[in-house]
Amino acid sequence: MSSQRVQLDIQDHHVVMDNGILQVTLSKPDGIVTRIQYNGIDNLLEVLNEEVNRGYWDLVWSEAGSVGTTGTFDVIKGTKFKVIVESDEQVEVSFTRKWNPSQKGKLVPLNIDKRFIMLCNSSGFYSYAIYDHLKEWPPFNLPQTRIVFKLRKEKFQYMAIADNRQRYMPLPDDRLPERSKVLDVPEAVLLVNPIEPEFKGEVDDKYEYSSENQNLRVHGWICMDPPVGFWQITPSDEFRSGGPLKQNLTSHVGPTCLAMFLSAHYSGEDLVLKLKPDEPWKKVFGPVFIYLNSVTSNANDDPSPPLWEDAKNQMMTEVQKWPYDFPASSEFPPSDQRGHVSGRIQVRDRYVSEDCIPGKGAYVGLAPPGDAGSFQRDCKGYQFWTRADEHGYYSIKNIREGQYNLYAWVPGFIGDYRYDAAINITAGCDIDVGELVYEPPRDGPTLWEIGIPDRSAAEFYVPDPNPNYINKLYVNHPDRFRQYGLWERYADLYPDQDLIYTIGTSDYAKDWFFAQVTRKKDDDTYEGTTWQIKFQLGNVNQSGTFKLQISLATANIAELQVKCLITLLCFGTSQYIKSLI
Repeated sequence: MSSQRVQLDIQDHHVVMDNGILQVTLSKPDGIVTRIQYNGIDNLLEVLNEEVNRGYWDLVWSEAGSVGTTGTFDVIKGTKFKVIVESDEQVEVSFTRKWNPSQKGKLVPLNIDKRFIMLCNSSGFYSYAIYDHLKEWPPFNLPQTRIVFKLRKEKFQYMAIADNRQRYMPLPDDRLPERSKVLDVPEAVLLVNPIEPEFKGEVDDKYEYSSENQNLRVHGWICMDPPVGFWQITPSDEFRSGGPLKQNLTSHVGPTCLAMFLSAHYSGEDLVLKLKPDEPWKKVFGPVFIYLNSVTSNANDDPSPPLWEDAKNQMMTEVQKWPYDFPASSEFPPSDQRGHVSGRIQVRDRYVSEDCIPGKGAYVGLAPPGDAGSFQRDCKGYQFWTRADEHGYYSIKNIREGQYNLYAWVPGFIGDYRYDAAINITAGCDIDVGELVYEPPRDGPTLWEIGIPDRSAAEFYVPDPNPNYINKLYVNHPDRFRQYGLWERYADLYPDQDLIYTIGTSDYAKDWFFAQVTRKKDDDTYEGTTWQIKFQLGNVNQSGTFKLQISLATANIAELQVKCLITLLCFGTSQYIKSLI
């Protein structure tokens, strides 16, 4: 580490931040990161790319009323540069782009302020942005916004996104038409003639490296010579959309390193931010931390384990520092301007226990007001989540001022909980909501159940991939569901007849396919599939009501119909009653 002061060099077309550990160069007034110099490497970013295609904020937007998750792609370029803080300990610079009515239809109606911060004795730099839409401006849709870094492909070839999700990656050249074959999903290619033969026959698809928000804290790339790590650290989820289980992209072949703030991936149009007429909106995305590290190792040592472990330690340091006290914008409140909520959640299910059951491991969060479960579709406000302890107690700290609902769900119990009273957070408040009791939807005892109501399909049968379309990382891996083309394996297992599951005999870990998909036919068309669940009831109350509850982990361009075929056996005579419910 260095004890040098932070220096700012303002040039005609560039700005350089330097703290003696690294140098970061940004274009002026655009605010594009064009160069990162560290540990003897002149530039960690891809020098073969144009400057505008190295390190940048971008967004996708469309006119109000548009349908779908696409739109106009916009690399955000500032039009005005300003120094916010310049001292020996810190530099913060701003690149702003203001909107005016003459730009209607040409630029997204937002004032955008991109900030970059460098601190003394810090092996990295921070970035955040403030998006501001005024009430009188035209409404619009915003499907996506993020920050992107594209690294040098000849240096960064090892990617790490989790302890068990690390590997050497193909080169971007391997995805070119002469070296690959595009598969059914355009982002997925089969590597047929890669530069490195070890990748031949593998599938490369950026979506195979997605992570849930709750696990997306640090990921990045490693250069082996010299041993250097480039890491994107997100210390908080408060500015992300969709809740803790929403999946987002991380790093992928490029080498590309992303911080996704808003995306419709895995959710569709429900998570496209749609502003209405006369609706003001403002949000701060970030700060995120770009962390660089290095190790001194012998030629035969693998530098990836110590670099990854150090990156995880730094991530924990950043989490403990949140909310940061150094961003200069008043739009990012420090800890003393935030609030705290605590309490306990229990479950009342009289068919399981006469007493209340502690909400062990419950997900509890504050999100903008809405119906139960609406946090999964929220993309305009902030969210704050935690997990309850084994007794159901929880504590949510550092909540921004505003009005929220408290939402929760308890693994093992179906349904969503919402606390009826709105919670108003003010600076310095400490709110104890007391004992909350969630009553799952229930009309009687459970006759049978397939799987576990935990918002995951991991317990069901996940087939091995087609050996012609594999990602070696996920062979015999807990996340093997990320393999490409598993939807087509259903037709291999059930070429003529569909899945039949018999209660009391079948095992959902072996006999219940993890996703209900269509069957691909020999002529490359698809047909719907009809699964059957067979069960017997010894005693039937013919005047009673029986309810089937289905919990879906996700759905995409799909329709689910449920038909009930009941056979009543009365003194050896069968009666058939068929109804659509």
